[in-house]
Amino acid sequence: MPMAVGAIETLGFPAVLASADAMVKAAGVTIVYYGIAESGRMIVAVRGHVAEVQTAVAAGIVAGEEVYGGEVITHYIIPNPPENVETVLPIHFTSKSEPFRIF
Repeated sequence: MPMAVGAIETLGFPAVLASADAMVKAAGVTIVYYGIAESGRMIVAVRGHVAEVQTAVAAGIVAGEEVYGGEVITHYIIPNPPENVETVLPIHFTSKSEPFRIF
């Protein structure tokens, strides 16, 4: 089955925490990256099957917006990213994320 990557960028930590929590609870995805994007913006990325990532990102957007003062800046889903994208961007499974891999 094709794998996908989904990312959500929020304003502030509480919104990204709520988004990440909602994403892993809503679908069979694994967090592969989180960090600071810039100027107080945070980003979280998940991997999984395309349908699971779509469900997870939708749930993450809702959760991020519901946090007091939370704001989802942007979100994006890349179905079946090519190998050169996985090599350059931090969206691959690592030794830290591998124990939590669902599939």
